[in-house]
Amino acid sequence: MLMVTLIVACEIGFWVVLGAGLVARYLLRWRRTSTVLLLCVPLVDVVLFAATVIDLRGGGSAGSVHGLAAVYLGVSVAFGHSMMRWADQRFAHRFADGPPPVKPPKSGSARVRYEWRESGKFMLAYAIACGVMALLIFVVSTPEHTAALWRGTIPGLSIVAVIWFLSPLSATIKRLVPASN
Repeated sequence: MLMVTLIVACEIGFWVVLGAGLVARYLLRWRRTSTVLLLCVPLVDVVLFAATVIDLRGGGSAGSVHGLAAVYLGVSVAFGHSMMRWADQRFAHRFADGPPPVKPPKSGSARVRYEWRESGKFMLAYAIACGVMALLIFVVSTPEHTAALWRGTIPGLSIVAVIWFLSPLSATIKRLVPASN
């Protein structure tokens, strides 16, 4: 239960630190402070990773919540920059007379490229999450204590990765194969 609370706290912490950085940048005009705050956003991931390792080194069995922590870390690293850019564009537009946020393309080859780029980010998140789980398995070093990762989290995440891969693949096929009437 403590790990679930920590994962939720880290997600909230991500948005709080990001929001504080954007408030400092656009509302308070504290450029240096905002830069420091925005550079601190990845520290939330470090806290979660350290807590996960400490929990497991303390004798705990790796469970699905540890797998969830690894997935959170992977997604945060792979998508973190684009989430920060997404928030920055909206905040700048709303509070600092910035240009309208960039929207993803709706169709055509630009949409296909966008879908492949997003799929690539998820594949990076998948690789990071599996790498973190492998590290956790090594840290715990007993098969009976890491079965939840091998039998539950990694196969489940692999299914999600395949589904995520199918989206840009279908967009590419639709783009290449002309529709018949």
